Amino acid sequence: MIKELVMSREGLKKLEAELEELKTVRRKEVAEKIKTALGYGDLSENSEYDEAKNEQAIVEGRIAEIEAQLKHVRILDESQLSDETVHIGSKVCMRNGKGDKVEYKIVGSTESDPFNGMISDESPVGKAVLGHAAGDKVLVVLPSGAEATFEILSISK
Repeated sequence: MIKELVMSREGLKKLEAELEELKTVRRKEVAEKIKTALGYGDLSENSEYDEAKNEQAIVEGRIAEIEAQLKHVRILDESQLSDETVHIGSKVCMRNGKGDKVEYKIVGSTESDPFNGMISDESPVGKAVLGHAAGDKVLVVLPSGAEATFEILSISK
């Protein structure tokens, strides 16, 4: 059973755009590769055909995955969110144990992009800060087993 996926309207639009791209563009590209590879003759020794079929399986798998996710999406209504505590959709400014300021937006797992400051509510840091308020110090157990402390400086939408 797939759990409910919480995402922003922007995240939903990106997911729907990816699905549309896969269905309308990528499927056609892969079908053309398969057609071209079939023209090379004997399929038992045709690496282009094997590669195109593998690519087709990846594309179809991703289409099925997105379609399944879209059946369980709950759109985050940011107008109903407060800045009192951290929740999905919050922008959180924190100070890490080294004294450096870091800022993250807490998002659903499908929108996670840590290199652009968007961390999942299921990540160690995201999960640890949920429900906390500005001024709170939060202990986070990292995947390595190490512990890190973050002080929440501010919360915004």
